[in-house]
Amino acid sequence: MTISFRYEQAFSRNIGWVTPEEQAILRTKRIAIAGGGGVGGVHLLTLARLGITKFHLADFDTFDLPNFNRQVGANMSTLGQPKADVLARMARDINPEIDIQLFPEGINSDNLAAFFSGVDLYVDSLDFFAFEIRQKTFAMCATLGIPATTAAPLGMGTALLNFMPGKMTFEEYFQWGDLPDLDKAIRFAVGLAPAGLHRSYLVFPEAVNFAEQRGPSTIMGCQLCAGVAATESLKILLGRGDVLAAPHGMQFDAYRNRLSRTWRPWGNKHPIQRLAIAIGKRQFAGKA
Repeated sequence: MTISFRYEQAFSRNIGWVTPEEQAILRTKRIAIAGGGGVGGVHLLTLARLGITKFHLADFDTFDLPNFNRQVGANMSTLGQPKADVLARMARDINPEIDIQLFPEGINSDNLAAFFSGVDLYVDSLDFFAFEIRQKTFAMCATLGIPATTAAPLGMGTALLNFMPGKMTFEEYFQWGDLPDLDKAIRFAVGLAPAGLHRSYLVFPEAVNFAEQRGPSTIMGCQLCAGVAATESLKILLGRGDVLAAPHGMQFDAYRNRLSRTWRPWGNKHPIQRLAIAIGKRQFAGKA
C-alpha cells in the first residue's frame, strides 16, 4: 500500500500542545544549525518532527567510529559519508517536502552572511572547541537580531542558555575577547553550567583535556539537549512561554535527578564565575 505524505496528518499529534494555527506558523520558519555532530543531528531530526520545514545546515565533517556513542547519523552504513548529506537524507525521510540548504564546507567568515540569510532562529551545535567561529556566529546573531539558543550536553544532562535580541550578548556573557583557546574553553565550561551538576560523577577525569581539545560525551546528554532546544525553539518562534535569556540559564541533570536555574549578572564577570574560572585554570594548568 502506497501512502502519500500529507503535512497536516504527519504532524497532527502535535496539535493540542500547539494549535493548528501555530503548527502552520512553525511550518514557515527557518532554523540555522551549525554542526551536525552529537547535538546538531538530533536537533535537526527533532525539529523536523516538530514540523519545521526550512533549515540551513552546516558541517564539513564525515562520520567515523568515535561518533557512534552519541551521533544519530553515525552507523556502519554511513561511515565516511558527509554528515550534512546523511542528516539531510534522514530529515527528508521524515518530511519529503523539507527544504534544507546545506553548507558542506561548514561555516566561515565568507559564508556566514548567507548562512543567516532569512533565518528566524539559530540553534548552536558547533563542537565545544570551535571557539573562533562560535564567537563569530553569535556576534552575527546579535548584529542581525536573530535569537540564538545553546543546549550543551554535559554528562548525562543538558545546560541551556538563550541569547535574545536586545538582551545580554554571547560576548558580554562569556567574556572571551582575544583570550587564548584554553582560557576560552574554561570560561565556556564555567559559563554554560554555573551550577556544575555534572561534575560530581566524572569518574575518569583524565578523559577531559582542554589543551588537547577532547572530552567525554553521552547520547543521553545529546537527546536531552534536543528536547530542551526544540522546546525553546517552539516558544521563541511562537512567542509564547517563559524564555530564559542570558544571564539566566538552566541545567538539568538526569543522573543526579536535579534541575537548577541559574542567574549570573555580568556573566563571567560575576564574582562567583571569576572564582570558578580561577579554579579551572589551576586545575587544567598541568594539561596545557
